[in-house]
Amino acid sequence: MTKVKNRWFMVIAAMSIHMCIGSVYAWSVYVNPIQSAMNWTLTDVTITFSIAIFFLGLSAALMGKFVEHRGPRVAATFAAILFGLGTIGSGVAIHFESKTLLYLTYGVLGGAGLGIGYLSPVSMLVKWFPDRRGMATGLAIMGFGFASAISGPAIKILIDSVGIASTFYTLGTIYFVIMLGAAQYLANPEEGYMPEKLSQAISTGQKKIKEDLVNITRDEAIKTARFFGLWIMLFINVTCGIAIISVASPLLQETIGISALAAASAVGLMGIFNGAGRIMWASISDYLTRPIVFILFFVTQIIAFYLLTTVTSILLFQVLIYYIMTCYGGAFASIPAYIGDIFGTKELGAIHGYILTAWALAGLAGPIIIAYVKDSTGSYTGTLYVFVGLFFFALISSILMLSNIKKIKNAQVLS
Repeated sequence: MTKVKNRWFMVIAAMSIHMCIGSVYAWSVYVNPIQSAMNWTLTDVTITFSIAIFFLGLSAALMGKFVEHRGPRVAATFAAILFGLGTIGSGVAIHFESKTLLYLTYGVLGGAGLGIGYLSPVSMLVKWFPDRRGMATGLAIMGFGFASAISGPAIKILIDSVGIASTFYTLGTIYFVIMLGAAQYLANPEEGYMPEKLSQAISTGQKKIKEDLVNITRDEAIKTARFFGLWIMLFINVTCGIAIISVASPLLQETIGISALAAASAVGLMGIFNGAGRIMWASISDYLTRPIVFILFFVTQIIAFYLLTTVTSILLFQVLIYYIMTCYGGAFASIPAYIGDIFGTKELGAIHGYILTAWALAGLAGPIIIAYVKDSTGSYTGTLYVFVGLFFFALISSILMLSNIKKIKNAQVLS
């Protein structure tokens, strides 16, 4: 297999899939047009996004074993069908002005495609890149973050040109074709695969692969404190970040007074920083270690979210938002490598799927909290203070994680 498949082409195929499903992060560009056309509330429209993220996490948890057993090609093909149909079906829902149908198509069907499509190539890449886990998963997941940089402006242009329903039809077809084609190249490496140069470097003593803390199954992993530590950290990081993403366009328009087109462009820039943060932080984590990087995420975001409540400068407000996006994306990209470090690769995909239930619940919590506060008070400020408090809790969890890992390593050395 290693003579036929190229691991860098695997990265490109994985990025292609993530670029398609990552269009979910441009949902906020749909918010105002759908509200105006359907006469729905902000909460009505935002629930669609929350359902999609919930089913992303749910499908990842339930289908983790399926991805491991059937392989990434079959799983990604299934994801292409679900996500393509979900997006196209959303156009039908808009045509018939049905909230229920929109929740079922974009939320349930599309969300399930999101979860399986997200998971399929990630665990595979950890196995193809034993030498650079963070960088490899960061590159693939970077595509998920970058997606809104393309999808945000594209959605705005298409809605203005052909309407909301036809936008869903057009993009759904494009997503299906790209995902289906990319899925056909995906494959796991042979057991014990190692790049030739790395193998030579190890044999000559020039390099040494860091050993995983343990190598256990999903059922064993979920009984550990480390599993719940990862879950809590991801949940809080996603809750706060995804709340901003879900209302980014109207938030920017109302808070700093920019136009709808400028806000759509800003959503695109958020996607760029979201994507860049994934490869940047994931690569940094290969050197600083994953526990240290997560501590940095939470310390800096406590400061950033607090400043958002007081900043009046348009430029500084956007800089803070963009930085938050790098941390948001960076956590997603670092999690698979973190899982490999502390649980091994025996059932990494299945463990990753369970961890992503944090994303599912955060996808419900974050957008609904911020939309509810906005509908109730007319301001986003109150929610930002809540998020500052949550980040303090996440910081404590990340410090306890580091302590727990060091304790286990010390015990292993003594034994």
